[in-house]
Amino acid sequence: MAGYFSNHSQSRFLANSNPNSSTAQTPAPPNPPASTRPRAPSSKHFSTSIPPASSEDKAQAKDKTSANGSRNSSPVVHPLRHTWVFWFRQQRGPGTKITNYEEGIKKVSAFSSVESFWSLWTHLHPPSGLLPTTDYLLFHAGVRRPVWEDPLNLAGGKWIIRLRKGVADRLWEDLVLAVLGDQFADCGAADEASAADGPGAGVKEKEKEKEKEKEKEENNSSGASSDEWPEICGCTISVRQNEDIISVWNRCDADARVKEKVKETIRRVLNLPPMTVMEYKSNNDSMQDKSSFRVPASSDRTPLS
Repeated sequence: MAGYFSNHSQSRFLANSNPNSSTAQTPAPPNPPASTRPRAPSSKHFSTSIPPASSEDKAQAKDKTSANGSRNSSPVVHPLRHTWVFWFRQQRGPGTKITNYEEGIKKVSAFSSVESFWSLWTHLHPPSGLLPTTDYLLFHAGVRRPVWEDPLNLAGGKWIIRLRKGVADRLWEDLVLAVLGDQFADCGAADEASAADGPGAGVKEKEKEKEKEKEKEENNSSGASSDEWPEICGCTISVRQNEDIISVWNRCDADARVKEKVKETIRRVLNLPPMTVMEYKSNNDSMQDKSSFRVPASSDRTPLS
């Protein structure tokens, strides 16, 4: 007893312990001193103590913090080259018709990083889950409204691919990822080359300069230089009753080389068969006939493979 208690503790214990009292409470067993307390057995999976960190561990922790962002700051994001906006065209019920096309277009969200894109994409229904006469539209943030008359779309057009039912989900996702991933970045590089070839190159070059100046003036309020905008304005998926239609919008309708580059890039990123029919329609023609896809009909459809 003397080895476990001090004189004060011993006297208090003895004073409280009355062997003749029936209501005496049994004292709690004494705690062993720290020097004789048994230690937990060592384990290769768990540590019973925290050893001081070595200089090498500190350096690795610092590198990890700098790579993944500190705990108190926001996580590291991977920015896209451009800011993009998702739009949704309201589905039209049977017997109803939207007289103003723009009234049916609703802005979903804008994003400028890989993380913000996927957080949005995972909440969107695939084309196969949409009702007919419903459209998804993905456009550059410089496009104020995804319509033909927008200053960035006015001088351009679009490539149209008509798909049979059942293949749009994969192709639409591949196309969106290609647009966001700058797979079309080289499609606008032929502007200067086409202007320098053939007779009347000087006239063509002056016309292009005038078009660029006009474009800059019209889009001055957007806050970005036209040189920063890509050749691809955006892409759309239009769900219809008997088919789905994918279209890729570009800025320049007058340059045949640019259009051909866009066409070949679409064929490559979507892995389309060589015989797939791709039709081009300028936005000016669409404004004339008030139709997006009214082009010579074709019976060819993109196969599943």
